[in-house]
Amino acid sequence: MPVLTDDDRRDDFDHGLARRREVLGDVWVRRATLDATAFNADFQDLVTRHAWDAVWNRPGLPTTTRRLLVLAFTMAQGRWEEFDLHCRAALAAGLPPETLREVLIQGSIYAGMPAADTAFKRAAALLAELGIKPEPAPLMPAARPRHHTTFSRPQLAVTLQGEGDKVPVLLAHPPGLNEAVWQGLAARLAALGHPTLRYDLRGHGRSPNTRGDWGLAELAEDAARLVAEWGCGPVVMIGLSLGGLVAQHLAATRPGLLRGLVLAHCDSHYPEVVRAGLDGRIDAARSQGMAAVAETALARYLSPALRATRPDVEILLRDILLAQDPAAYALACAAVRDADLRDALTRWAGPTLVIGGALDGEVPPERVAGLAAVIPGARLCLLDGASQLGPVEQPAAFDGAVVTFLGDI
Repeated sequence: MPVLTDDDRRDDFDHGLARRREVLGDVWVRRATLDATAFNADFQDLVTRHAWDAVWNRPGLPTTTRRLLVLAFTMAQGRWEEFDLHCRAALAAGLPPETLREVLIQGSIYAGMPAADTAFKRAAALLAELGIKPEPAPLMPAARPRHHTTFSRPQLAVTLQGEGDKVPVLLAHPPGLNEAVWQGLAARLAALGHPTLRYDLRGHGRSPNTRGDWGLAELAEDAARLVAEWGCGPVVMIGLSLGGLVAQHLAATRPGLLRGLVLAHCDSHYPEVVRAGLDGRIDAARSQGMAAVAETALARYLSPALRATRPDVEILLRDILLAQDPAAYALACAAVRDADLRDALTRWAGPTLVIGGALDGEVPPERVAGLAAVIPGARLCLLDGASQLGPVEQPAAFDGAVVTFLGDI
């Protein structure tokens, strides 16, 4: 006869109680159950069995998703005692404030601005109570991001930030992503007095794709148009992956537009094994769409440690990838595959910082060092714990290297 374990002997109340304790914490559960009276004990029993076992223990949704749904529903109904209870518990369990912010912003549309206003105030008080201090983000002209599109065509979506008198900075992102990867760095540079312009490459983010093929030359011409239309040149261009190739091409063809380069997680050309992998991504995107390439892209962009500890970051990047135009992604990958800027870089003598990730399998440290070696006077920075997305994986180290470099120009 099999021996029953303690878990086998549990009834639905016990399972619900365990789940309730996991989500809300032991203090609240003890207060709700051990302090029950003849008046409310049956109600607490009902809540524990039906809400916390029959619903919260269902397998269809992750716990975090259920938490966010409760916050949205209680906000919409103005059930502020329940909102505070679940909001406090979610934050204490590690829910990123950025995720909470997005739920409340979404709720502002579907539950109304007054509900969102109250929810933001109550959430801010809970953040303070828990010792969580969001970074300052004053909505002053010198700091506030300003979203525009170019006057020239093809139109590009741009975000301007900062009005200081220090060297202006142009930022270009990797294939399949958008200007959001630069949000943290742009805010820091703007606060230090650097005017910044980050943009969505053609066919990415809010920038529409154009008819016909395009490649690295057209992307570099787009960057040149941005500098001219911005009127702040010459600039330091910071390019990541494909953005780094665009920066290299601009340095080779329009060096007068540049005061310096930051080349991150890129090479000047790629070996056959990498080009073959790019061919596979191109074929998959064109035939099956972005769902066929999103997971492999995330595995390249993010280190295993970050994927394990920051699911919110992975979710955000996956959403960006899945929203990408597959045809534009394929063209962007082709631009990387076909790039060969080895000879061009030897003619660039401006200040240069080359950044790589110690965990990057596509552009490993030795190739990053080789890129820096062919550029006269280039500095080299390798980020421990980073793969291909330094400003997201190791923002403090990445941003610090850029700030130090800019300070010496």
